[in-house]
Amino acid sequence: MIRPLALLALASCAAPADASERRASASDRFDGTWTVVILTEAGTCDRATRYPVRIEGGQARIVGTPVAIEGRVTADGAVAGSISNGLATARILGRLARRGVGRGTWIATGALDCRGRWTAERRG
Repeated sequence: MIRPLALLALASCAAPADASERRASASDRFDGTWTVVILTEAGTCDRATRYPVRIEGGQARIVGTPVAIEGRVTADGAVAGSISNGLATARILGRLARRGVGRGTWIATGALDCRGRWTAERRG
């Protein structure tokens, strides 16, 4: 069974132009370690998978898993992006909240044809 990537490693943010924009940026609000739970609702991906995700300076990485991440989290927490492992690409949508939780949906295409939802909780 193929895992559906780590669909919340989603928050690579563009650097703001100045310090005042930086204070309001998503990178200040959403940096940290997150636990992301991926639930598959349709398709052949694993039913449920948990991933550690680290966001630093707005750049997200899945701890211990090399994947290509493109995306953005806005200052109000809206998430849009994609994650690819070379075989499949997962498009993600959702929202992170300042209180340290998040949720959204994902759809994988390519070698995978599955979809579902994700939840996230900040751990540090």
